[in-house]
Amino acid sequence: MRSFQHIGEVPAAQALAADEILELHASRLLMLLRFTGTANRIEGLTKLAKLDFFVRYPDAFDRMAAYLRVNMRATTSLVESPMVRYHYGPWDRRYYQILPFLEARGLIQVQRKDGAFIFALTESGRQIAESLSKEPAFVELREQMRQVKKLLGPKTGSAIKKLIYKVFKEEVTERPLGEVIT
Repeated sequence: MRSFQHIGEVPAAQALAADEILELHASRLLMLLRFTGTANRIEGLTKLAKLDFFVRYPDAFDRMAAYLRVNMRATTSLVESPMVRYHYGPWDRRYYQILPFLEARGLIQVQRKDGAFIFALTESGRQIAESLSKEPAFVELREQMRQVKKLLGPKTGSAIKKLIYKVFKEEVTERPLGEVIT
């Protein structure tokens, strides 16, 4: 992944996908904390990753809503960026880069409570998430996050993980570790 600050270092003939830009992922995670969390925070890395999965995979969100017998639909049809099969279901290895990036810039605070990480927006992070959410390019993403919160926000990360394993056997559970989820 590259930061916006280093895009100029990429040779002009080399393609650079938006999925490779650190700040775009950081923006999504700021908005995730703001719009799927409770009081601008999410308790647990598992819960953060699973909520992110349903934001990034709208078809999976629709299937989960149908499974839970909730009349709700994704607000987008685009897969935002791929995730991989990890020990605990859908995962993005870039979390290990993005979360410290946000913390170092004072946009999130990370605490530990009973062995779990708690990710909370700082006031600066909240302001940026609010500002981004009003930009036309992020409005659809914000609405998808609100839908995800309605459906899954009250559940624990572990409960969401178990639902994913149950509903998405072929796409996630039976896929080898490290393989991209499609």
